[in-house]
Amino acid sequence: MEFDNINPLALLGDVFAKHGPAVPAIAETYSPGDFSVRFFLQLAVIMLACRVVGWVGRKFLGQPQVVGEMIAGVILGPSLLGLFFPDLQAAIFPKEMKNVLYTGAQLGVGLYMFLVGTTLRLDHFATKGRSAMAVSMAGIAAPFFIAFLITPFLIGVPGLFAIGISQANATLFMGACIALTAFPMLARIINERGLANTSLGTLTLTAGAFDDAASWCVLALVLAAFGAGPGVAVLAIGGGILWSAFVLLFGRQLLAPLGRIVEREGEMSHTVLGITLILFCVSAFVMDAVGIHAIFGGFILGTVMPRGLFATELKKKVEPLAVILLLPMFFTYSGLNTRLDMINSGELLLIAAGILVASVLAKFGACYLAARMSGEDNRTALGIGALMNSRGLMELIIINIGLQKGIIGPALFSMLVLMAVVTTMMASPVFEMVYGRKARASGELDAISGSAAGSPARNPV
Repeated sequence: MEFDNINPLALLGDVFAKHGPAVPAIAETYSPGDFSVRFFLQLAVIMLACRVVGWVGRKFLGQPQVVGEMIAGVILGPSLLGLFFPDLQAAIFPKEMKNVLYTGAQLGVGLYMFLVGTTLRLDHFATKGRSAMAVSMAGIAAPFFIAFLITPFLIGVPGLFAIGISQANATLFMGACIALTAFPMLARIINERGLANTSLGTLTLTAGAFDDAASWCVLALVLAAFGAGPGVAVLAIGGGILWSAFVLLFGRQLLAPLGRIVEREGEMSHTVLGITLILFCVSAFVMDAVGIHAIFGGFILGTVMPRGLFATELKKKVEPLAVILLLPMFFTYSGLNTRLDMINSGELLLIAAGILVASVLAKFGACYLAARMSGEDNRTALGIGALMNSRGLMELIIINIGLQKGIIGPALFSMLVLMAVVTTMMASPVFEMVYGRKARASGELDAISGSAAGSPARNPV
């Protein structure tokens, strides 16, 4: 099909037709013009679904916008839209275009985490570093211990793991899945709740970032042992540490001139914005290339960006596009790979429930105890445990890799999807119950939120 011969009205008619050969015929061959037409349709559907489901979640369920967007992504995938209207779902989201959507998804989540990094309060980290490290280590050790206990049973159930996988590799993979914290979603929940500039927010973000980085390193080890070779693990761990150390040690000094230029001119020029976005792309590229993830490159660079007017101008210019247009693509891409209908027997439901309970105890319980032992009060420790227990779409990313590489089967994949959805939906209401309501009633959280003007938390997303 040639671009010049495309009839947009006829194409839309084909897309929304319930039956007939038009939909599969369009999906079979693509020209650059076809990709363009489909891409804009996808964006319109994604944004509409995310805004509507996000509004419903906020209005009736008390969930933050980010949880609504995660659910919207699942709705647009094979679990709901594809189940009841497979032709329509295949027409809007053909398999041939998943790589296009994936690229936009990585740009969106990377930019958002870059902006989140600019809100990180290093003074809070200096005072809460010990607590953050304790919470992080507990949030890694306990899940791997739980994985050590349950994996021998899971390996015995046909179809959950790949045939012939060693118990050590299976345990490492399960440990990484349970240890994950939904770093991008955690960041949005913290921002939407007005916690970005608080010590609790900084502590939780820092611990979550470390836990996710550790989980990705463990995944690299599993992939290396599963046939990718030891170079994968060496490159991921060594490259990630080297780049992080370079950025954290020298980034502030190297980037300080950009901040001075913005302060002198009273605004961020297009030149300064262009330089900043180039640096973001380089950092995201490095972390993605070594095998960690682009979001960590964006976040690490954001932590050393100049503060003050520079950070305010950067968020003003970049955040609306990243949050409203690009980030929902990340949730939708992951939702397109999610199949909740795979848990289809009583035995599998019991196993799924057991994994869910074990995961909550390992993450929530361990992080709570670590925070208490580090000197945090009971309310703050409960809030940290509630937030750290959220796994979200970082979980979906890692288990999609596991499914793609043949480490796990579709049934275990679906169980872990269920665990990710439930723990993410738990995070916000449990946090409000144990921490947020009392903080707002006392005026503590309201005062903090009011001082966060200009952070992503202040956006009414």
